[in-house]
Amino acid sequence: MSESLVDQSRALAAEASDAVGKADSLAAIESLRVLYLGKKGRLAEMFRRLAELTGSEKSLAGSAVNTAKREIEEAIRSREEVLEAQARDARLSSETVDVSLPGRQPLRGRLHPITQVMDEIVGVFSALGFAVAEGPEVETDRYNFEALNFPLDHPARDMQDTFFLPGGLLLRTHTSPVQVRVMERLKPPIRIVAPGKVYRRDADVTHAPMFHQVEGFLVDREVSFADLKGVLSLFARTVFSPDVRVRFRPSFFPFVEPGAEMDIGCVLCGGKGCRVCGGSGWLEILGAGLIHPNVFRAVGYDPEETSGFAFGMGVERIAMLRYGIDDIRLFAENDLRFLHQF
Repeated sequence: MSESLVDQSRALAAEASDAVGKADSLAAIESLRVLYLGKKGRLAEMFRRLAELTGSEKSLAGSAVNTAKREIEEAIRSREEVLEAQARDARLSSETVDVSLPGRQPLRGRLHPITQVMDEIVGVFSALGFAVAEGPEVETDRYNFEALNFPLDHPARDMQDTFFLPGGLLLRTHTSPVQVRVMERLKPPIRIVAPGKVYRRDADVTHAPMFHQVEGFLVDREVSFADLKGVLSLFARTVFSPDVRVRFRPSFFPFVEPGAEMDIGCVLCGGKGCRVCGGSGWLEILGAGLIHPNVFRAVGYDPEETSGFAFGMGVERIAMLRYGIDDIRLFAENDLRFLHQF
């Protein structure tokens, strides 16, 4: 029996070596490994048969079976190395880099167009000596409405216009509360611009529930409407064009008196009249006016000795006019094709 097992071991080693030599893939090698060396493989069966032998027969047959196992393992290892080398060479050949191809320009981040326009606006007023101030986005009724001379029945206080929060708080509807906070801390002369986010219950192609404003104000003695016109005219001609036309129309805002809206000649049609300007040739860009005496009283200033002007503008509005954008929602969609144009 031992002689038969010895012969069978040698025959199995020869059979396995021949099969392994013909294997053409790593998957085929793995199948042969399971067939010959697996727990239920051909060699495992021979090892189980060794238990039936005794003495010198068992020693002779055991040596033959172990020799067969080593030969099969070596054949599999050698063929596996050859197939792995072939696969590696094929992969490297397919991944060859053509050094003659032009390089790929990596995408670089850019400032958001709203950030760019806001920085430009603040830069214009900083050059005129205005300092930058900021305030909280969650405000009280006093700073957002009361101290700015909004009457209790003003429409801006309605639920459909303002985001009210528990505890008598709200999301500020404009950056004008910064004006009150600064005047409470400082005494004239003061020149401040206050950029930041504001919130209103409004959403369509030209309005968003969250947008950006730049508030500005100057407080001193004997400040006139002529000072206001001079500063804002310079701003418009710096941001849009040195030749842009400017006009001021009477308007009403609770925190200024007199109040005005500032228009510029339509930058899209050159003042000839188009869909954007409604055929008028003019575009409204901001509201302004001389600070109301009641605002001065609310912060402890004497309106008989103090005067000043204030203005506020929507940054998205300026950006839309600058770049000819007709849908405010594009600013918030994070479409890289849109953002990379700026």
